[in-house]
Amino acid sequence: MSFQTNLYLSINKDQWPIVYRNEYNVSFMGLEKLHPFDAHKWKNVYKFLKESGLVNKKTVVVPNEATREDLLMVHTKKYLKKLNCSFYVAKIAEVVALVLVPNYFVQRAYLKPMRFQTGGSILAGKLALERGWAVNIGGGFHHCSSSKGGGFCAYADVTLLIKFLFFSLSKEGDDYTPPTEMIYSEKTVRRVMIVDLDAHQGNGYERDFKDDANVYIMDVYNKWIYPLDIEARKAIRKQVQLDFFVSDETYLRLVKKYLNESLSEFEPQLIVYNAGTDILKGDKLGGLSVTPKAYENTNSEV
Repeated sequence: MSFQTNLYLSINKDQWPIVYRNEYNVSFMGLEKLHPFDAHKWKNVYKFLKESGLVNKKTVVVPNEATREDLLMVHTKKYLKKLNCSFYVAKIAEVVALVLVPNYFVQRAYLKPMRFQTGGSILAGKLALERGWAVNIGGGFHHCSSSKGGGFCAYADVTLLIKFLFFSLSKEGDDYTPPTEMIYSEKTVRRVMIVDLDAHQGNGYERDFKDDANVYIMDVYNKWIYPLDIEARKAIRKQVQLDFFVSDETYLRLVKKYLNESLSEFEPQLIVYNAGTDILKGDKLGGLSVTPKAYENTNSEV
């Protein structure tokens, strides 16, 4: 079976490799407010960047929606079929009221925005190789694996981003047949490091890459909160477990120390950085106490 994707777009020289579209945002008759997660945060980030003069409609890159065929690069058919059940999606989104909503509306209001964000992550991987860096304002669904969603994460965009690079860049022409196992050639991306500074453990992609020596995982997270996935932790090559209310000084010291150690142990061709803002003081889910100033310093380190 041949495989094509419309996710790998080419961009103009005057465009920044910053990926976003308005359809990222989840709005569903106010039901999204039943979860402490800000379902409009992507719009707020874009608005801030736009008001700061860093992006505008002409310079931002607008991604396409990931199709079912794109998703099957990683996800099982059984998992995608489960997303047609509102009860199962309600468990992933952690919004119980979705159980009572017809799946058609769940697809349009929640899953479709997630597919746009997933397409954005995959595109950002390609653009990072072309430009040296790229940012997807959305995505980072690190609790979703190939066969299981959770923690508001319905699609495994981190895994998909990496698998697309491992696989699609080795093809010749636009059509190719996926092999049973990924084949790495000298001309493709073969070594990727994931640096995950979200307050929660990235158990989704960890389960997907647990037996892949070509993916090095550094995960810095609060060890006392969701998902507490002990099995997935086995995939972490550099694990930094934090306690509640860690201070700026301690946090920055640990990140710098273990990032340097990671880079001395593994030479990546690409770094996928999952920058979770839930490490900030006052976040209801993260349980940490990092200030905005320290957060800025963390981003500069990575």
